[in-house]
Amino acid sequence: MPIEEMKIQDAFRITPSPLSDNRGRFFEAWRVGELTELSGQPFTVRQVNFSVSRRNTLRGIHGTLLPPGQAKLVTCVRGAALDVVVDLRVGSPTFGMFDTTLQEADSGIGVYLADGLGHAFLALTEDTCMNYLCSEEYVPGTMVDIQALDPEIGIPWNGSEPFIRSEKDAAAPSLSQAAALGLLPTYQQAVASYGDSYADAHADRLAR
Repeated sequence: MPIEEMKIQDAFRITPSPLSDNRGRFFEAWRVGELTELSGQPFTVRQVNFSVSRRNTLRGIHGTLLPPGQAKLVTCVRGAALDVVVDLRVGSPTFGMFDTTLQEADSGIGVYLADGLGHAFLALTEDTCMNYLCSEEYVPGTMVDIQALDPEIGIPWNGSEPFIRSEKDAAAPSLSQAAALGLLPTYQQAVASYGDSYADAHADRLAR
């Protein structure tokens, strides 16, 4: 299964290679060994979440403070979504940048986000279901919320009608406001959380 680093440092897109026959299809969604080797970050699943959304629902941008952090592997398991990763780590080489992935249930594509990265998505179909494998259990009060419509980030949502959003997401601060208030994790905190093998894996990716 091809795993590629996205425009955001420490975010990876996993594209399965399906095998088809008269019964249907089979594919490996991911392997912990391959993902760990490439990212340099051991990924242990400690919580599994699902969200079900109406078409035109916009969720995010959501991140987690460090500590405790919460790396995620996100996959669309029903419907379709425009999935977005945003770098929220102050001091990161890709701070404030984003990358998008069209996630459709039939594709099996997954997106891995390391600690300190933010996630958002727009549901493109009714009853869109997203699956989240999380490295840590949720700790109340540690979520970071950033305005998904922040013009400084400039995510091209391309919505033709008002988005369906939670009050909390609609009231979230911009990235610059959150940084000024000290609400964001730092790149140094994130790298420290990634483990001893991260530096070697990152150097190997840069050398390719």
